[in-house]
Amino acid sequence: MKVISKFKVTKGYEVWKKAFESNEPSRLKHNVRVLAYGHEAGNESNVYTVVEMGSIEDKRLKNPSMIKFREEAGVDHASLEIISLVE
Repeated sequence: MKVISKFKVTKGYEVWKKAFESNEPSRLKHNVRVLAYGHEAGNESNVYTVVEMGSIEDKRLKNPSMIKFREEAGVDHASLEIISLVE
């Protein structure tokens, strides 16, 4: 399953990117493969990720340690949108 996540970052794109890249071992452990990530042209506050995973539950959105990790990276959880792609 391919999933797009869209969210705002509050600490800047580079802070988020550094944290995101450092989390690669956890993603590999949970069979989450990053296909793409980046921000809107001219707006580094709106960030997108595209990942492939077994199921939407793999995103571990409610895991307290992942919530804390995302918050420390500057993710605004209130802005988080997750879209499952059909193809």
